[in-house]
Amino acid sequence: MNRLPVAAVAVPLLTCLATLGTLTVWTATGNAGTPARLSVSEGRVLVPTGSEATAAFFTIRNTGGADDVLTGVTGPAGHRAMLSRTVDIGHNARSMAMVRAATVPAGGTLRMTPTELDIMISPPPALAPGDRLTFTLHFRDSPPRTVRARAVRPGGR
Repeated sequence: MNRLPVAAVAVPLLTCLATLGTLTVWTATGNAGTPARLSVSEGRVLVPTGSEATAAFFTIRNTGGADDVLTGVTGPAGHRAMLSRTVDIGHNARSMAMVRAATVPAGGTLRMTPTELDIMISPPPALAPGDRLTFTLHFRDSPPRTVRARAVRPGGR
């Protein structure tokens, strides 16, 4: 009967144990990262100037160690709320394009603005400056966040 030399078994076994021990220490000291930790500030929604749509904007901060993804939004009853982005279509013209998702980077911020990413609301609700609307933001890894947006005139804060 052939016997394996002790070194043939010991070297792979010790390598596995050393790797497992190193990974355990690395994780226990917090170096394996932390999940996304999101906070959303009160947003703004533009007082509509037309009958087609208006837009809302939020700032989402992620103080965690992992990216998360904004995957959708639920708006006020009777109104469609969709993520949209302004895109250049050439000759100094811009258009809106629907967006499936937007990354909220680890240790970073996702800022929605009128010229970048926003939430398009159609048809626009009747709003006066100071009114508030409630939205629910949906994420890939984090629980949904219900947040409010204060109505402002376009160009206002």
